[in-house]
Amino acid sequence: MNTTSVVPIFVNPDLQKKRDGASFSTEEFAAWWAGGKEILKFNRDVRSYLEKDVDLNKVMQLEAKSHEEINEFTMRAAIKAAQKLRRLQQERNPGGNEYWPNLYEQSVMWFNVPGGNPFSVMYVMLVKALQAQCDPEQYEEFGKRVERFEISATYAQTELGHGSNLRGLETRADYDPNTDEFVLNTPKISSYKWWAAGLGQCCNYCLVMAQLYINSQCKGPHMFFVQVRDEDTFEPLPGVHIGDIGKKMGFIGTNHGFLGLQNVRIPRKRMLMRYAKVNADGSYVRSPNNVLNYFAMVRTRCLIVRNNAAFLSAAATIATRYSAVRRQSPINPKDREPQIMDHVTQQMKLFPEIATSLAYGISSYYVWNLYEQTIKDIENGKYERLPELHSLSCALKVTSAIDSTAGVETLRLGCGGHGYLSSSNMSNLYALATASCIYEGENTVLLLQIGRFLMKSWRSALSGAPLAPTVQYLAEVQKNPEFGAWTGSWENMVKAMKYTAANKTRLAFKSLSARLSRGETEENAANHTGIEFTQAAELHGRAFVFSSFTDEVTGPKSKTRSASLNRVLENLLELYLVKETLNQMSNLLRFIQLTDTDLRGLQDRLETVLTKLRPDAVAIVDGFDFSDLQLNSTLGSFDGNAYERMFDAALKTPMNLKSVPASFNELLKPFMKSNI
Repeated sequence: MNTTSVVPIFVNPDLQKKRDGASFSTEEFAAWWAGGKEILKFNRDVRSYLEKDVDLNKVMQLEAKSHEEINEFTMRAAIKAAQKLRRLQQERNPGGNEYWPNLYEQSVMWFNVPGGNPFSVMYVMLVKALQAQCDPEQYEEFGKRVERFEISATYAQTELGHGSNLRGLETRADYDPNTDEFVLNTPKISSYKWWAAGLGQCCNYCLVMAQLYINSQCKGPHMFFVQVRDEDTFEPLPGVHIGDIGKKMGFIGTNHGFLGLQNVRIPRKRMLMRYAKVNADGSYVRSPNNVLNYFAMVRTRCLIVRNNAAFLSAAATIATRYSAVRRQSPINPKDREPQIMDHVTQQMKLFPEIATSLAYGISSYYVWNLYEQTIKDIENGKYERLPELHSLSCALKVTSAIDSTAGVETLRLGCGGHGYLSSSNMSNLYALATASCIYEGENTVLLLQIGRFLMKSWRSALSGAPLAPTVQYLAEVQKNPEFGAWTGSWENMVKAMKYTAANKTRLAFKSLSARLSRGETEENAANHTGIEFTQAAELHGRAFVFSSFTDEVTGPKSKTRSASLNRVLENLLELYLVKETLNQMSNLLRFIQLTDTDLRGLQDRLETVLTKLRPDAVAIVDGFDFSDLQLNSTLGSFDGNAYERMFDAALKTPMNLKSVPASFNELLKPFMKSNI
């Protein structure tokens, strides 16, 4: 069969017309989104280097491969990317680390290893955990080996029977003072480590979260650096049962694995001991703050917010470009079929998700700043910010996961039947987004943790104690319980969301207090108030997004941008605030008086801003600056030749390489010729 490409070399005229008609500079938007002109230039340069010899056709056919072939493909792609970054480092700044290994976990690597990078957790989470939790001697001994990729390792916390409840983990590490070793065991099937990325067949070491036991007394979860495979032969070590967990909805090449341990001995100094310590005589030194044991997860949650913004913005890029080239359903019967983007209902599918991408991209920047401030505090022995950072990172992880999952699905549906094709890449983006609802803390569990933090904060505010900056609005509402007049300004909408969040916290606290007064234990009362906890917690996260998005667009940074870019960002802010205010109206109306005229006004504003954004939509998503390889989509390529690319991908699918399938002569023909 002829497999010559049918894709033209020119850009679809409808798409080009949209680009030419934009009211602002896409390059300025891209530089702002990247964090500056120099960062954008740097990222493009590195991305071009990484992609220059990658065959997009092979990437497109990845899902046609077997599970084993997919994992082999992603392993090769991941190693090749690492080799390129090493080479760049050697060519441009030998002895530095700005290319290798630093970029291996950065946004320039997004979607660069199709199917998922089996070594991503090693750099996103494990190396950072080792840097934070090892003492200097330990990091010199084995931490640097991981950082230099001399050995491969992953982070194993989740078990087959336990995920978010770390206190319930069953893997145990018993200290043996006679040999100065820990003995690690997974006592039963539910104790097996499960879901660790790269663990299946890519790692020879593992950072294992296990319950520490000294003289049969449990000291809680601690981290242990465990060798699981021989460095030369890669054979599992004695007592180690290890393998791949099988196919998943997404992350198809990330080689998630399982791990069982039976009397596996490691030296005492393989427990990470920067904070908590076990001495040779078995004496135990407790960590100054238990949250430090899980701080790697806090960092990862901050990154998840950024990643969810990427998943959603990638899907928005695909759907928006497709909506500019797809023509369907005349609005006026005698007119030519319009671009489907001309339909207001299609605009409602596209533009709010673009705005939501921005909202979480900006919020991730703000929470990352808080993370870096907290790191500096920890280095100086100050731990006061930890509860606030934990709560905020959880809240944004949850809301970004919820919104990116729903948003990607809305955008997939906006592509009609073609969005159902694997070659659209929408199913993969959905799988990536929905996974974030579960990993690094299941959403409901995190919302309950935030709810407990809000209860403590509300109680502190009642007593006049100082509050963390991100919950200061609770005290403000206690001092000024009346909302005042609804004006519908951006500032007023931010105030309304905080006011609503504070009052949901107040009601949850009231319910909790009532249950306690009736004699329920703190634990049972919290469980019975769980629904209200989760509602207050979600609104707490949304209030922060409202505030951070508004600050970015209207604050001092606006003076560094052109008037044309500011107008576009203002339109996106207007759309996000109005859309989300309407989405949360059932909550707002419980505490704030709005008239029918007010509600009609919001609807009018929604429709008006959709119209304003329509001429700029393609240029905005171009500003997200994804390459065709990163998008990996027949519908969303930069040239807009969606139909030709869909057809080209179909022609090259392995099933179409033979004109007559073997099954015809083996099965179909004999059956049709039979008289049975």
